[in-house]
Parts: sequence; structure tokens; C-alpha cells
Amino acid sequence: MTGYREAVVDLGAVTANVAHLRSVIGTAHTMAVVKANGYGHGAAPVARAALAGGADWLGVADIEEALELRSAGIRAPILAWLHDPDADWAGAIAADIDLGLSSARQLQQVADAAESLGRTASVQIKLETGLSRNGVHESEWAPVLTLAAELERAGRLRVRGIFSHLSNASPADDTEAIARFDRGLALAAAAGLSPELTHLAASAAALRLPAARYAMVRLGISIYGLSPFDDATSAELGLVPAMTLRGRVAAVRHVAAGAGVSYDYTWRAPVDSSLALVPLGYADGVPRQASGCARVSIAGRPHPVVGRIAMDQFVVSVGEDLVRVGDEVVLFGDPAAGVPSADEWAHAAGTINYDIVTRIGRRVPRSYRNPAAE
Repeated sequence: MTGYREAVVDLGAVTANVAHLRSVIGTAHTMAVVKANGYGHGAAPVARAALAGGADWLGVADIEEALELRSAGIRAPILAWLHDPDADWAGAIAADIDLGLSSARQLQQVADAAESLGRTASVQIKLETGLSRNGVHESEWAPVLTLAAELERAGRLRVRGIFSHLSNASPADDTEAIARFDRGLALAAAAGLSPELTHLAASAAALRLPAARYAMVRLGISIYGLSPFDDATSAELGLVPAMTLRGRVAAVRHVAAGAGVSYDYTWRAPVDSSLALVPLGYADGVPRQASGCARVSIAGRPHPVVGRIAMDQFVVSVGEDLVRVGDEVVLFGDPAAGVPSADEWAHAAGTINYDIVTRIGRRVPRSYRNPAAE
């Protein structure tokens, strides 16, 4: 490796994960969600790898993320669904981006922007089915869907899809959300709409709730090789983690029993000890909440993080092992390779694996393996 911090992303793993998930789930369409810089992995490289695995749609949160993919030369269909009140509708329409819309106001704005361009906008209407976030509230479904049908007949927009999100709170909650979504689809048909894409399930429901699959599923965390479940590992789902976060030992220090380590001395050496300094910290996305709880792998052996994780560095107790400056330190990666997993770091930090990989900052260079997968 070059430098002393690096996130290595195996694009071949992404491609294989998508292909495997498609074979298991079996929907006509598969969306690879690459928002938030591809969950920290790099949006454009992951998008290409996912498309190589058989995904035929890409999903992002906002128009800016979609435009970045277009600037990278990616022409596949893209859906963006979370918008600023003054969003660049015209720019999105001109770039052939599908717009996920949640209100009559947004529908009208997009139709007006399309008319000004002399084009027909492609939209997908989001129905609110229980998360209490964005999406058209059930009390407004009928008038919004009627308006959408009128604008479609006028040639100002095309309603390509209708979608929503599940809470994953409980089987009963998800069953109720599916029933609500079906009611919305029935209202859409009554209004004269016939969207080719209907989608509700993200990774968890796509894998375990066949009734939620519809025409397309949106796969996020699973394409990166991480499990959306607490009771199933990546390996048990047939997935391979794509990201390995690693660094190099910057210094080795021998301290006497009782020596304090890092801020607040939350850990003192119980005996004479050897310590290794790792130059990654919470500015790089290493969670401070994992201080004193996480572990890393140095030269293939596990060692605990001790003391507070600081902004730029943390300390590892290496016992009697011979550790040298420059030795590779793996924070997390594929546990099949004998290193800690993102799930272990999530448990140590009291969070979820999504948070661990997505938070890795831009100060950490990304390098890519298996570029042919692009």
C-alpha cells in the first residue's frame, strides 16, 4: 500500500454480490443504490461494477449525486428521490434522470421545467406507507395521482414508477405497509396510470419478504457484501464484503505498567506493554464510540484498541508480539480472511454496519481491485 491509510474496494466482490442477489431474488429489475458516495465505497466505480453484475437501475438520494454519475460517463437509468425545495429539475431532466416525487407541488414544478425544455420528464411517485418521511400522504394519494395522470396525458411527464419504503420494524408493520402500497397502486390504476416499475423492498425485504418484491428491488448494503440482518452474516447470505480499511503502524512504544494511554487515560497498561500507533481517527470515520472496544489485525493477529480513539490516530496494545513501524493494520474487511468485520466495529461502536462503511472520510484514499469488473 502507499501512504498510511487506505480503503481497498474489491469491485469484483460487488459484481459477484449483485449477480448472486439477482439469482436469489428474481425480480425483473434490480436497482443498485449508490447514494452517499456508494456507501463510502466510491459511487461511480461501484455503479459500473453493479451494472456488470446485472443491475439495470441505479439509485441515489439527490440530483447532485445523479449528475456526478452522469459526469463520470454512466448512462444507465438513475432514480433520485430526495430533493431541495429549489432543486435543479431542468438539469435533472436534461440529464435523463428519473425524479422520485413526493407532492403535487413537485409534480407541477417538474412538469413546468419539462415544458420549458420541450421535453417529457420521467418521474416515479413515492407513496408514504408508514415511515412518516417523504412521500405522498395517503390522504393526498387520489388527487396527486389524478394530477399525475393529467400531466402524463398532456405529454409533460411520464410516470415510470411508483414506490415506497418499508420500516423493517416488524413483520406486522411491513405487512401493513404492503397493504397500503397495494391500495396506492390500485388508486393509480383507477386514475389511468400504468407504471412499468413498482418497488418497495430494500435489501432486507428483498431477501426475506417475497411479497414486497414487486417489479424491482433496491439493493443497498447487500451489494457491498454486508448483511442487513442481525441474525445472519455476510457469508451466510452468500455475500463478500467489498471494503477493507487498512493503515500502517506509525510508531511502536514500550511503556511501563500504569502508563496512561490517549485522552482521559481511560486505559492504563496493566503490565509493561508494547503499543502500536495507527494513524487513523474519527476524522477518517473511525468511530470514537468504539474506543477500548474494537480490535484490529496486525500481521494477521488480532489486537485490541486501547484508550480513546482520537481525531487522527488510535493506539493498539500488541502484547509481546513483535510489531514494527510500517506493518499493515487491518481495521475491518472480509472476516473470511481472518480480519475483523465491519459488523464487529459496528457492535463495538453501538451502531450498524451501514454507518461504519459510509462514514469513511475523503481523507482516506480509495483503491480498487478487479477493475475489469467495471
